[in-house]
Amino acid sequence: MQYEDIALTFNCQNARLTGILSKPQQATTHGVLFVVGGPQYRIGSHRQFTLLARQLAENGIPVFRFDYRGMGDSEGMQRNFTQIDDDIRAALDCFFQQELQLQKVVLWGLCDAASASLHYSHQDPRVSGLVLVNPWVRTEQGMAKAYLKHYYLQRLLNLSLWKKVVSGRFNPFVALGSLGQQVAKLVFNRENAKICSQNGPETDINLPERMLRDLRQFKGKVLCILCTNDLTAQEFSDLSSSSPEWKELMSAERITYLELEGANHTFSQRNWREQIGAWTIDWCKSK
Repeated sequence: MQYEDIALTFNCQNARLTGILSKPQQATTHGVLFVVGGPQYRIGSHRQFTLLARQLAENGIPVFRFDYRGMGDSEGMQRNFTQIDDDIRAALDCFFQQELQLQKVVLWGLCDAASASLHYSHQDPRVSGLVLVNPWVRTEQGMAKAYLKHYYLQRLLNLSLWKKVVSGRFNPFVALGSLGQQVAKLVFNRENAKICSQNGPETDINLPERMLRDLRQFKGKVLCILCTNDLTAQEFSDLSSSSPEWKELMSAERITYLELEGANHTFSQRNWREQIGAWTIDWCKSK
C-alpha cells in the first residue's frame, strides 16, 4: 500500500516538537506511536524506527514518530525517560488531529522508551496496547546479575578467549578486576534500587516495582519482544522469570511474549528488523 511521510511540528509546554507521520492511503482506525529512547545517531538505531514505520504504513497502519523535548530536532531541555509524560500526550494529541479516523493507539518503545510508554499507558484511555522491546529495568544489582549470568559465562565457553589465554594475549588481572566489580555490585547493592538512566541522573524510584505497578494498572494488550543477544533484554528476562509477581503478570492472556533469537539490542540486521515489524503488524491487526 502507498503511504506518505509528512513532517509536523506541535507544542509541548511552550517547546516546539518535531515529528513524522507515515500516512497510508487507506489507514486503519488503530495507529502506532513510536516513543524514541535515549540519544542516538540518526543512521544507527534511530534509522530502524524510520524503516519500521514505513513497513507498518505499507500495511495500512498509520505511524507517528517524534522527538521529545531536548531530543533530536525538538526544542527544550534534555530530560530522561521518567520525565516525558507530557511529550507523549502532546504527540498523541497531534496524531489524533492529523488522523481523524483514529480510535485507539498502540505505544511502541525500545529500551527506556518501552519503560516510559508503560508508565504513561494507563493514564490515557486512547492507548489500547503496548509494544515493549527490550524494556529497560536497569538497577545496579540487576545489571551485575545479567553480566555474571550471561556475559561472563558465555566468555568462559568462547573458544577465542582460550586461544588468547594460550597465546599470552589475555590479561587475567583486568578480567578478574572487572568480575570482582560485578560481584561486589551484586552482593553489596541489594538495597540499591535506584533507576539507572541512560541520559540523566539516577532517581530514587524503584524502576522494577514501578513498572510492575504500571503493568497492573494498564488493562490493554501487551506485546513484549526480547532480543536474546542483549544484556538489557536478559536483565528483564531474569527479573520477569525470578519474581513471583512478575511471573504471574507476564503469564496473563493479554500479554504476548516473543524472543528474537540472536538479535542484538537494536535488531540491527534487516531480517531482525523485518521480523519485529511483521510481529508488530500481525499483533496490531489481531487486536
